[in-house]
This record gives sequence, C-alpha cells and structure tokens, in this order.
Amino acid sequence: MDPSVLQSPELQRLLNQEKERAMINEMVGKLTSACWDKCITGTPGSKFSSSESNCLSNCAQRYMEMSLMIVKRFQSMQ
Repeated sequence: MDPSVLQSPELQRLLNQEKERAMINEMVGKLTSACWDKCITGTPGSKFSSSESNCLSNCAQRYMEMSLMIVKRFQSMQ
C-alpha cells in the first residue's frame, strides 16, 4: 500500500468522523446507564411513570450540559 494514501485528507476526514461517532455512542451508553440507574428504581412496566420520565429527562439534560462544559474546558486548556 502506498503510504501517501494513509495521509490523504479524505481518509483523515473519514477517520475523524468514525472517532466522533464512537465518542457519541460511548456517551449515549454512559448517559443511559447513569440515568437508568438513578431514575428507574423498580422493574419497568410497559411505560415510564411521570416521575421516572421527568427524572430521565432532567438527568439526560444535566449529563449533556456537564459533558459540554468539560469539552469546553479541555478546549480552553489547549
């Protein structure tokens, strides 16, 4: 394989997209696990109770806000 292919802008763009996709999937998994453990206290039924639904919504919102704040903090350190 030609080593210059590994340095092509198109390949780098695709690699960056895959890294971003993997990070998003990881974040969604962590968010789901953390919020589920916090908000779903019993065996879930066919739908969430209003308190569970509110808790999940608030938890996800806080998780996303905190993640964004951490990313911004790391960016400002560079």
